[in-house]
Amino acid sequence: MKTFKTLFAILVIAVITISCSADDGTDGAEGPAGTANVIYSAWISAPAGTPETIDGTSGLSTSIAVPKLTADIMEKGTILVYMSFGSATNTYTLPYTSTAGGFANTITAIASLNTIKLFRFKHANDGTTVGLPTTLKWRYVLIPGGVAASTSKKAKPDYSTMSYEEVCSHFNIQP
Repeated sequence: MKTFKTLFAILVIAVITISCSADDGTDGAEGPAGTANVIYSAWISAPAGTPETIDGTSGLSTSIAVPKLTADIMEKGTILVYMSFGSATNTYTLPYTSTAGGFANTITAIASLNTIKLFRFKHANDGTTVGLPTTLKWRYVLIPGGVAASTSKKAKPDYSTMSYEEVCSHFNIQP
């Protein structure tokens, strides 16, 4: 009788161990990316640029209010900023470099708590600037940080290398 109970206990433990194995089958497919934690703005018309010198570089800057840009997102998340010349089909990721006005210049975004500063500077840094027109439209996407890549099944994509269209598709954002 004692041998039967011992064999039965071993059999139960073996069944439980086998049925709880991680090698039962394949992992399920990744679900669709959603916008549950992603924060994005509508297209924004920023105020006119004003002269400013940042790190010894003269340019024009303007700022947009971003109430949900927290210290946690700045430390652990991803901040993407886009500009458009009037339509979502002409959308560019910042920093954006061009030869507007006949001079090489860059428009970049500088994030700080609750604000994103847009800054345009000429590469020549000769004290003159290229305009930062109010006709440009701006949009930001804030992606809060998540689980460290070493503990997740897949590494976090590098959103900064994705096109605007890829980011919108990935997070189900209307362009």
